[in-house]
Amino acid sequence: MPTKAKHYIPEGYTSLTPYIVVRDAARAIEWYSKALGAKEIMRMPTPDGRIGHAEMQFGNARLMLGDEFPEQGARAPQTVGGSPVHIFLYCENVDATFKNAVANGATSRMPPTDMFWGDRYGKLGDPFGHEWGLATHTTDCTEEEMAKGAEEWAAASVKKASA
Repeated sequence: MPTKAKHYIPEGYTSLTPYIVVRDAARAIEWYSKALGAKEIMRMPTPDGRIGHAEMQFGNARLMLGDEFPEQGARAPQTVGGSPVHIFLYCENVDATFKNAVANGATSRMPPTDMFWGDRYGKLGDPFGHEWGLATHTTDCTEEEMAKGAEEWAAASVKKASA
């Protein structure tokens, strides 16, 4: 007989766990391991060879993923014309992680840059249609410092757009 759970969240998980749909989940698992340093926790293949469910560990967070199953409403970004979701990953060295991801086929959207909120942050697209923000927290900023930085950043963006 199964043991009753001790907590409403299973051990190793957090309250919020992203679940993404990809084309070729087996290749995605390999890519996320090689390019972003994730560790495969488990996978459940289906009789037709697709992956119905898999889990990966990214630092102290889990990501769930599976192959596209359009017949069940699970569609990859390519099927729906892109992803409206961006996955944000804190990593120990954003520059090294970003460089490794791009070397392994990611598309650079914005190279790592020191940002006004205290992170060194960059954006990339993975080969499976998902968008990622990668960051390393470098500075603890007060709300006032962030507000001033946001104002300066917005002014610089307007100036750049009008140039």
